[in-house]
Amino acid sequence: MKILLVEDDKTIASGLEYSLQQDGYETILCHNAETAKIVIGQQIQEIDLCLFDLSLPDGSGYDLCALVKKQSDKPVIFLTALDDEVNVVMGLDMGADDYITKPFRIRELLSRIKSVLRRYNKQAQTQPKVTIDINNIRINTLEGKVYKNGEEVLVTALEYRLLLIFANHIGQVLTRNQLLERIWDVAGDFVNDNTLTVYIKRLREKLEDNPQVPTIIKTVRGMGYKVGE
Repeated sequence: MKILLVEDDKTIASGLEYSLQQDGYETILCHNAETAKIVIGQQIQEIDLCLFDLSLPDGSGYDLCALVKKQSDKPVIFLTALDDEVNVVMGLDMGADDYITKPFRIRELLSRIKSVLRRYNKQAQTQPKVTIDINNIRINTLEGKVYKNGEEVLVTALEYRLLLIFANHIGQVLTRNQLLERIWDVAGDFVNDNTLTVYIKRLREKLEDNPQVPTIIKTVRGMGYKVGE
């Protein structure tokens, strides 16, 4: 789990960073809004949660929260001085998920972080994914389309169904029998072992940079196929 921490007080920031790392989080620390905006612009998809001090020397946590929410639905927790507490409502209205008032106990902050992350994970599990990314491949399940490096790749209905099976089982080894059973269930068409081989070959030709050395649909010798780590 990666946390973006933005706090201009270097003593507080150092203590928070140490405590977060001790609890198993990876941290990115910024002391001002300018640096934080660069990190958000470049790495927001890799960040799991943001901790923003409301008062910064060159901006505010409000601005950073708005920037994050504009780019991605990532959880945001405000760190606020007691005098700022009445203004936190504005931040919550902007989409912030929680706030904690200074001075605070580190265990309380860690508990708040875990609570917010659990809530987001639960929402992610109950809501179907609109897009699924695998390396440089993106599957848009609403459109029923596949893209490679942003360019649409034309696939047949059965190729799409097969790819979707892999995408819904990232990191799992699927045997040929498991694939055949799932394609039969979804498509309602007869697909034999030889046909499966042909469709996997076609998908590799369309999706892989080098179909002879596949990095997306990988063969697990003696077992089956796997997509992702």
